[in-house]
Amino acid sequence: MPPLRFSAIVLLLLTLVAGCASGQAHESLPMEDDVTTKKPPTSEVAYFAGGCFWGVEHHFEKVPGVLSAESGYMGGSQEDPTYQQVCTGGTGHVETVKVTFDPGRVSYETLARLFFEIHDPTQSDGQGPDLGEQYLSVIFHGSQAQRDSALGLVELLRKRGYKVSTRILPATTFWRAEEYHQDYYARTGKSPYCHVRVRRFDE
Repeated sequence: MPPLRFSAIVLLLLTLVAGCASGQAHESLPMEDDVTTKKPPTSEVAYFAGGCFWGVEHHFEKVPGVLSAESGYMGGSQEDPTYQQVCTGGTGHVETVKVTFDPGRVSYETLARLFFEIHDPTQSDGQGPDLGEQYLSVIFHGSQAQRDSALGLVELLRKRGYKVSTRILPATTFWRAEEYHQDYYARTGKSPYCHVRVRRFDE
């Protein structure tokens, strides 16, 4: 066989082998859909206002299934309010905690029950010594299911003799508070002065 023809055949065989190897490598790679369709962990958001947000945030941060708890303001008409402005009582905002949680690990009702036990839902002018509209007891619901759950717990407490003053309102814009308000008790090592848990749902 002439050397030129033999070389051509060898070259052709090498090309075919390389093509097969390339095809096998390609087949072993994950499909694009396998990568892009992976869903992130599910989460839900709840908003609770029960006096000074430091104590409310402190209690929710310790709940298994809670991904984060942030102090902020909700319910007023002024955009991006400051703590000083909210403290005047003229903005309409309430000190609120945004609770982001995994509903697969903890239910909204469990969180709402905790809320009613870490503050006094019967006090209508604030919480403990913290008086004013910014310290009122409010649950801001983000869905009909959250509203129904909150109203159901209010009704249960009223049947047990509690004169609940907690308001159940639709969630509006949440304005995150200044950084020095975040994780206050965790940073300072202090304990909440007016958020002590009282069991109100135990039989």
